Amino acid sequence: MLPDRSRIGLVEDDPVMGGSIVQRLELEGWAVTWWQSGREAIADIPAAAHALDVVICDIRLPDMSGETVFNELARQPNAPPFLFVTGFGEVDQAVRLMRSGAVDFMTKPFEMDDFLKRIESGRRTTSSGVRLKGYYLGESPAIQHAEDLIHRYANHDLPVLITGETGSGKEVAARLLHQISPRAAEPFMAVNCAAIPAELLESEIFGHEKGAFTGAGRRHLGYAERAGKGTLFLDEIGDMPLPLQAKLLRLIEDRSLVRVGGETLIPFRARIVSASHRELATRGGTSGFREDLYFRINVLPVEIPPLRQRPEDIAWLLDRFLANAVSRSETRIRGFSALAEEAALTYAWPGNVRELRNRVDRAAALSTSEWIMPGDLFPEHAAKAGSAGFVPLADVRDAAERRQIERALEETGGQIAKAAGLLAVSRTTLWEKMTRLGLAERARSDS
Repeated sequence: MLPDRSRIGLVEDDPVMGGSIVQRLELEGWAVTWWQSGREAIADIPAAAHALDVVICDIRLPDMSGETVFNELARQPNAPPFLFVTGFGEVDQAVRLMRSGAVDFMTKPFEMDDFLKRIESGRRTTSSGVRLKGYYLGESPAIQHAEDLIHRYANHDLPVLITGETGSGKEVAARLLHQISPRAAEPFMAVNCAAIPAELLESEIFGHEKGAFTGAGRRHLGYAERAGKGTLFLDEIGDMPLPLQAKLLRLIEDRSLVRVGGETLIPFRARIVSASHRELATRGGTSGFREDLYFRINVLPVEIPPLRQRPEDIAWLLDRFLANAVSRSETRIRGFSALAEEAALTYAWPGNVRELRNRVDRAAALSTSEWIMPGDLFPEHAAKAGSAGFVPLADVRDAAERRQIERALEETGGQIAKAAGLLAVSRTTLWEKMTRLGLAERARSDS
């Protein structure tokens, strides 16, 4: 069943379950090494880490937690992927481990066929079908971390909350999550809670019966019902009215709904994915969002960083959106000039990815040259007569130095000494530049 047979490490103290797993995996052609305690695993795995495709680890072991085993082995170079087996009461811990780098978890009892599929998708390999296509959301480490989380969450049914600034790509991330999940063939129903008037939102989400209110001339199925076994995406959920938040909480907890004006309970089978640009978790409930609902929708969180924090993605997105724009028209555009790329890299992008896409679409439609120039991307920045479009060299130098320093700090985790080494300057010089450019807060306190 599984190609490229390799080795699996199993950390499981239960002799019955462990024996059953070993037997089935060996029948599938895997070579399995079984450790029945955390100490045994910690002692033996480092020597074999490079050869293990994946480690399957029970969270509850007789001598220590599986989390301790994971934390110890995560320090090793070339550490193998970890898939955790957990009881229902340990799901929160398993989710936390996924955020720390575990590839997946399964709740007991589980179907063996599903278990084998999880191993296949989580095992270490350089020939994964997903990764052959490259990353979908961008090339920067920050956005790739978010996308890796999305891939880990895809096989689970737990609610996902995607946060990030307006225009950063939250709906794109939600659609990716749906497309790579087992629900991909089912509907993806997106509801913008900020765009629908409050008095209509309940009817749009839950539906209504004929005669439920004035103008309700026939039965209307809401987004939750039409989502079927697919995904219900609630965009800008922070703008949902409080009374409707209570009804949504009931939908999540009871997995059923009642149409407006109706009495019949209707099963709810979709997965809920929410998104918000607002901070929903504030002390004292000052955000206007129910705390209990927040904890129910934020089981699996993903944060999409703003574009200004991931400049590595700008050129990648420019090329992607330009190719899309050119494919929809007869324009003959070869690409972006070096000046246009430099202008894009120094721009703050307050509207994030959405603004970048819109600017590229406009530039592709209006450009009269084969190369898009700065004025095509940023016509509002057109220089006044006599200025010849020049900017002070000091501004250009500062922008370039800022980008390099930010990259070095990202690479070294904010350690000034190591960043200075990468940039070939003294620690003092780097600190002076960081202070002048407003980057001092990026340094680690122990640097």
